[in-house]
Amino acid sequence: MNMKVFFILFIFLFGLSGVAHARRKTRYPKFLIQDSNFTRLCSTKSILTVNGEFPGPTIHAARGDTLFIQIINESKENITIHWHGAKQYRYPWSDGPEYITQCPLGPGTNFTQKIVLTDEVGTLWWHAHSEWSRATVHGALLVYPEEGTTYAFPKPRGEQEIVLGEWWKSDIAAVYDEFIETGGDPSISDAFLINGQPGDLYPCSQNDTFKMRVDPGKTYLIRMVNAVMNNILFFSVANHSLTVVGSDGAYTKPFTSDVISIAPGQTFDILLEANQPPDHYYMAARAYNGGLGAPFDNTTTTAILKYTGKYTPSSTLLLPTFPAFNDTNFQANYTASLRSLASDEHPIDVPKNISTHLFFTISVNTNLCPANETCLGPGGNRFAATVNNISFVHPRIDILQAYYKQISGVYGDDFPDFPTMPFNYTSTLLTQNMSRNSSGTEINLLEYNEEVELVFQGTNLVAGVDHPMHLHGYSFYVVGSGFGNFDKDKDPLNYNLVDPPLHNTITVRRSGWAAVRFKTNNPGVWFMHCHFERHISWGMGMAFIVKNGKGANETMLGPPENMPECPL
Repeated sequence: MNMKVFFILFIFLFGLSGVAHARRKTRYPKFLIQDSNFTRLCSTKSILTVNGEFPGPTIHAARGDTLFIQIINESKENITIHWHGAKQYRYPWSDGPEYITQCPLGPGTNFTQKIVLTDEVGTLWWHAHSEWSRATVHGALLVYPEEGTTYAFPKPRGEQEIVLGEWWKSDIAAVYDEFIETGGDPSISDAFLINGQPGDLYPCSQNDTFKMRVDPGKTYLIRMVNAVMNNILFFSVANHSLTVVGSDGAYTKPFTSDVISIAPGQTFDILLEANQPPDHYYMAARAYNGGLGAPFDNTTTTAILKYTGKYTPSSTLLLPTFPAFNDTNFQANYTASLRSLASDEHPIDVPKNISTHLFFTISVNTNLCPANETCLGPGGNRFAATVNNISFVHPRIDILQAYYKQISGVYGDDFPDFPTMPFNYTSTLLTQNMSRNSSGTEINLLEYNEEVELVFQGTNLVAGVDHPMHLHGYSFYVVGSGFGNFDKDKDPLNYNLVDPPLHNTITVRRSGWAAVRFKTNNPGVWFMHCHFERHISWGMGMAFIVKNGKGANETMLGPPENMPECPL
């Protein structure tokens, strides 16, 4: 099925049999970008929203659908929307990253995006991809199985989106402008959120705490999105276990844990069995922070799991138990426990004849402070971030347009396959001079249908931290990961080529590495970046151009007529 939907998006409900058969129509004539007033933490401020909602509207679709959404910008800010996890096969024009596949949608303008779904099934999401607008402009994209097919897990009673976010009392644009201007760390948020609400551990928040109702003895599907800007989060439900059955729009082997670890950009499909005595139970999330000395929001957001029936709820609710905020081993073991389903009904296709080897170091760096400025980074310098020691610079004409129209001078094609300056990446004795970097708009050019292995290598420059790396246009198999420096002779011997998880966002461990594989069968321009917003703002990103193949179905489709114009 490849149903096209224009302005009307069909919701596919999975019903009690687990089959996606029931349909309801819900109308989304537009995504209206506007300023709206919201009250959190005893104060009211104006935030950027879609259709006046925070989080924004949930979009429902089925596997293989093509959706059309009209974006109308009535705010005073530029905006783009990215459909995170949708591969947009042969159609990068609606992928959304600012100055990569489109120029921003300016105030008073509109753009109709076509979202092409292929093999994705489960929970995806959408969010702004311009400066820090995604702090409030985001929502879930739920992709149901094709009509007449079933999920790969037992039938749930119902489902609930859980969107993890955060809140600054300050205007988010001012937070962004200040940290860019000073070159230091951004101000940390004042609260984390569950479905837009901080929870009753924060001031003035008790009455609006989000509540999820469950019937005793029934199983529910939680569709979880981490829309937080700069933190990996732990999530748990007091006295309940959580079983992961999907991640990033792909099925996984069922994996049960008391605590979920989810990085910005990641999504999980989770089964929760309401098997405890009827009562109220805290659902909670707090930050994991593996960076030594890095500031972070150490507060806890809560929601309430509320059993139906007649009973007197406990007067005091217990919080779930979390790992230590810096429990790197838990974080690594959790990620390593995820596996693809890899069944006859849901096969996988791991590239095994690698034609292209890539090795990318990902680092937090510093740049010298200009003589006429005061900088708040380490040693009075400015923070930077790099891939292979290059800090990405966004052009003023989007790369996709420049590539398609053969406009010269917008980007270079010299992004290196390997670091230009090899060193002991995870040493604790790295000097600040080694953290100097170059800046530029360089792409890595790939032929169609190559089988690629990309090794991400975290470094200990300035301060080693985890990095959730996201690739647009593709999902990839995570075939290996570890601590320390990647050993090209020894580490591949332990790769999982049988049932590696399929992701579009993977957390690279602090001072560690991760190896991923994918086939370049989606021509176009595709951004790759860290999903910590402070890191991509400092330059931790790059772009691939995947060339057209020779077949009629192997070439990039042409642009729509209403692409946003680039500002002069």
